[in-house]
Amino acid sequence: MKRINKEMTREVNNKQTEIKELLKQYGHDSLIMAMRNYGGPLGALYTAQRTEFRLWAPFASQVEVIIFDGYYGRPIKSIKMNRSEDFKYFYKVLEGDQHGLTYRYRLTFLDMTVTESVDPYSKAVTVNGQRSVVVDLSQTNPEGWGERMPAFASASEAVIYEMHIRDFTVASNSGIQHKGKFLGVAEPGRINPNGSSTGIDYLKELGVTHVELLPIFDFQTVDETNEKPKQYNWGYDPLNFNAPEGSYATDPYDPFCRIIELKKMIQSLHDAGIRVIMDVVFNHVYEVESHSFHKTVPGYFFRYNEKGEFTSGTGVGNDTASERFMMRKYIIDSVKYWTEEYHIDGYRFDLMGIHDITTMNSIRAMLDEIDPSILLFGEGWDLYTPLSHHEVANHNNAAFMPRIGQFNDGLREALKGNDFDASARGFINGAWHMESKLARNFMGGVDFGTYNDPLQLIQYVEAHDNYTLYDRLIKADPYLDEETIVRRHELASSIILLSQGVPFIHSGQEFLRSKQGVRDSYNKPDNINQIDWLRRDKFAHSVELIKGLINLRKSEPLFRLPTYEAIRESMSVIRQDYQILSFEYRCPEYKLYVVFSAQNNVLNYRLPKGNYIVKLANGQVNLSDDVMTGEIESYPVERYTALVLKKLTNK
Repeated sequence: MKRINKEMTREVNNKQTEIKELLKQYGHDSLIMAMRNYGGPLGALYTAQRTEFRLWAPFASQVEVIIFDGYYGRPIKSIKMNRSEDFKYFYKVLEGDQHGLTYRYRLTFLDMTVTESVDPYSKAVTVNGQRSVVVDLSQTNPEGWGERMPAFASASEAVIYEMHIRDFTVASNSGIQHKGKFLGVAEPGRINPNGSSTGIDYLKELGVTHVELLPIFDFQTVDETNEKPKQYNWGYDPLNFNAPEGSYATDPYDPFCRIIELKKMIQSLHDAGIRVIMDVVFNHVYEVESHSFHKTVPGYFFRYNEKGEFTSGTGVGNDTASERFMMRKYIIDSVKYWTEEYHIDGYRFDLMGIHDITTMNSIRAMLDEIDPSILLFGEGWDLYTPLSHHEVANHNNAAFMPRIGQFNDGLREALKGNDFDASARGFINGAWHMESKLARNFMGGVDFGTYNDPLQLIQYVEAHDNYTLYDRLIKADPYLDEETIVRRHELASSIILLSQGVPFIHSGQEFLRSKQGVRDSYNKPDNINQIDWLRRDKFAHSVELIKGLINLRKSEPLFRLPTYEAIRESMSVIRQDYQILSFEYRCPEYKLYVVFSAQNNVLNYRLPKGNYIVKLANGQVNLSDDVMTGEIESYPVERYTALVLKKLTNK
């Protein structure tokens, strides 16, 4: 008996010591929250026989499910939810098939504050995301909806094309019927007034492997009730993270239409051999006070400073707290849902530098269980956050996030200058002493000491929230002739598509897209943002060059080396001065000589004596090996162009 009492006393003491340590580590309130963390499923858990509603609301004293008469009718019933036995969540089971049932939650807190909220885990919503709807997702699958695409070969083979649903489809010269809609992207056989392909057929011709879609989840600032919305927005103002955006559906009042049509669009892209990357924005919400995070668990999902104010490293007034268990769980759950239900092939994390490393690595691990070839990358900018600099998922910590990519603004700025300064210059438009910086970035950051491999670098020169390259070049030199602008533009795109890492092009970059000089056009009208499909004919040479470069990259393994070891073994810088950058590539069978000239004159480039195959010269790509130089010791490089020559070993 004494022995049993001693063991019980020891166990109690151990538990008290453990609790004291936890209190010391987390504090009283944080310890209570840790005890209430819940790792199981949440939301409306549907089966044909029953639906169980689960809500994590640890501060609430009571939660009710409010049931509505149809999607837009009055409330007809309020049902009190039960607490789980472990006090971790509220739940209620409704028997029978509840597909289409419309609901919200009413929460009462200890101070008698009452809030109403949509379900944070809503998968279907009414117009403008104001009510949650139970959904049988099997009824939203289009005919022929099957499994995921087979695993992608390697990130080294990816060519990413960033586009906005509305921009891509809305122009009158697009030939697309469902303008501004998911279905518009899926329409085959569309042409511009000149008879040239547009839409999905154009994407297939271009040869990109992935399209990265600006936000397609439900966002707040576009009124879905307007058939022709007066507002425009890119969508970086999250409302319901797990439901598609209604303004892209042909009927935003039908909660299932947007799901069905998004799946049809994804299916069409997959059938065309093009994978889909989703731009996700978990770093902030549009309006904290009205968001379901704040209404269901006030004070938990966001970061605060020492004054109790919202931090704003995002620059929009609030930052989510990814380091907290339930926020991390929410992000992981959401990404997993989109991956499994919509067959998404990659994720671009907006302002990833706000998130913590553990969260991003947890997402990578989860995706690897589904398909390790799913791409994961983001904006790893160094942003203000209360987190330690060792914890944040920015580019300084890339080595601690293997197989998670980072946008490489070093290459962008080496090419065209600082994006925030319209007068700044880079390699392509007159800056001196950019050659070394450009070479290091072009080689995938081989000597940076920051990355694990070159595939962590997303290589780009323009994106949706930059000046387009065309506009940027004109702003720097407003009186320059157009031929020189075009040559400089083509040179930059050539460098991007031949660089080590993962190349990324902005929709319309291939035909010198202009947004009329507007840099940050997130809320500007269609006439600023829409793709002008006539430019694909006006700048047909540039389009053909981009097509050729994509195919050249696909056919030449030396342009997509997967490791730094391979880059060191295969690549050397030959020259990096006087607006000239050149490289030698080596493999047992042949060598490549690659030259980029930003000089405004013809360069007679010296070469080892021999007979060369011309792969790229003066904006013309040759995919076959039948264009020979004969025996030479130099080759003329036209102004603002790239040159690629191939020399067989011992030839």
